[in-house]
Amino acid sequence: MTENEKKLLMKELKALNHASDVLSETFLKCQSIGLKKEYSFLELIHLEALTSRFARLSDLLIRKIFRLINQLDYEPQETVRDSINRAEKLGIIESAEIFSKIRETRNAIAHEYLLEDLSEIYKSVFLNTPKILDTVSRVKKYCQKY
Repeated sequence: MTENEKKLLMKELKALNHASDVLSETFLKCQSIGLKKEYSFLELIHLEALTSRFARLSDLLIRKIFRLINQLDYEPQETVRDSINRAEKLGIIESAEIFSKIRETRNAIAHEYLLEDLSEIYKSVFLNTPKILDTVSRVKKYCQKY
């Protein structure tokens, strides 16, 4: 590993830790809100923060960390789906199928603006946040080899 690659890995892992900590704290606060048909304005603010942080961490994992690991392992840079499949083979993620659904949720967060669509997004975020946080731990463990 070159010195530049090492610096890049350290930089990305630091960003990953920060994003993970922020999502974790927001998730803890939003668990008391839970899933329901209607939310107060303040609850919507908290849930918006949760979904935004969920999307950010999933992007960071998939678009930066998984690709960087491929680069460090001298694997070709291919599609997002290829990166997810390889992360499963390496044991970094529990399931490529779950992470594909996480990616779909991230895309829905970025593109959905109708209130009636938000309940499905919130449900998926509540279900998958622990999985993303677990993946952060797996990434850190995997990157110890570098």
